[in-house]
Amino acid sequence: LVISKVQGNIVDVLMPPLSPLEIYLGFASGAVLRGLLVGVLTTFAISFFVDMTPDVLWRILVFGFLGTLLMGSLGIAAGIWSEKFDHIAAVTNFIVTPLTFLSGTFYSVESLPQMWHAMTFFNPFFYMIDGFRSGFIGHADGNVMAGIVMLCAVNVGLAALSYAMIKTGYKIKS
Repeated sequence: LVISKVQGNIVDVLMPPLSPLEIYLGFASGAVLRGLLVGVLTTFAISFFVDMTPDVLWRILVFGFLGTLLMGSLGIAAGIWSEKFDHIAAVTNFIVTPLTFLSGTFYSVESLPQMWHAMTFFNPFFYMIDGFRSGFIGHADGNVMAGIVMLCAVNVGLAALSYAMIKTGYKIKS
């Protein structure tokens, strides 16, 4: 989206007789497919070095899908909002990276002080990572069903935001 806006060929997306919903679904399904493909190929490559026996396959599939949809919808909204590459980097640097580092990716949230431990459960990235990881190791630091509900809610919110931005032409139509 940012490249299309910078190069001026965003019109190629906007000119065909597609509804805002179809445009959103096209971008979102592309993001999900790309994310899942990278995950499958990475899992395949790592499986030569580490035993990758999934413990709870449905968790891997559900959290893989919900996580890629979340990141895709966030990317759509950020791409529409951004006017240049520095803006999209700001979203990565000030939203995605901190939420990832504060999600228990590199540590168990059980080791955090009580205040930070409680705040972790408001971070959708925590549920995305914890649920996906629990599919492989069989242990989750949080409630798996609460994670599914949280990710579904965040995905609905981001989808609505992205859809509204596309429908109104926010920063993509002059």
